[in-house]
Formats: sequence, structure tokens, C-alpha cells
Amino acid sequence: MIVADNNVLVYFWLPSEFAELAEAAKAQDSVWAAPVLWRSEFRNVLAGYLRRSILTDAEANAAYLNVQKDLGAHEYSVPTERIIQLVQDSDCSTYDCEYVALAQDLGVPLVTSDKHLLKAFPKIAVSLEKFAKRK
Repeated sequence: MIVADNNVLVYFWLPSEFAELAEAAKAQDSVWAAPVLWRSEFRNVLAGYLRRSILTDAEANAAYLNVQKDLGAHEYSVPTERIIQLVQDSDCSTYDCEYVALAQDLGVPLVTSDKHLLKAFPKIAVSLEKFAKRK
């Protein structure tokens, strides 16, 4: 199991130049988890795709449902206290710290392409490229 941040979810489920890396990461570990926050973040990305006419509303809805189905029981609420502590220990947003806290709580890597997260939390965050190409 890994915690996949929103950009990894987007790369896997939506048209993207990083789709191949996300597919390789899924092949490495097919069980992905995310904080419930992923829903709002993913919807926000869908809004951009819709406004740029990259997806139809039917395709956007289908993509959302596919992610929801894939995550299944691996969506988690993260305690505010954990997020606040991580915010105080870094200069990351509360959104990013939700993914970090979940990965720490589950004892699994956080796979991301967010350079800020990779720098702030090198013990838990691993780059999508590195994870996808591991042996």
C-alpha cells in the first residue's frame, strides 16, 4: 500500500503527460490510499479539465467514480492534531500535511511529484518517478 497524493491520482486517472509513470507506480503497488481530502482536490482538477474542454461532464464524472471505486475502503480521515503538528514542523500547506500524516499513520510511503513535499518530508515522501522505476 502507498498513499498517493492528488497529483498522482490525477496522473493515473486523467489525461496527463505523466500517465505512464503513474501506471508504472500502480504496477509496483496496486493498493492506493488517500485522505478524504482527495475528493475536493480531484474535483477541482476536474473543473479545470471541464473548463478547458479536455473532458466532457460524463467523462469527468466517470473519472471521479473510478478513483472512488479504486480507493474503496482506503480513504481516511486524518486527525487535525496530526496535521497541525506537521504544519508547525514544516512550511507545507495543511492539504499537503494531510497526505503526509496519513502515510505516517499507515507506515507506508507517500508517492508524490510535489518537490516541496519531497524536500520537507524525505523520510516518508518518495517521488513518483523513483517509485515507478524501483525494482
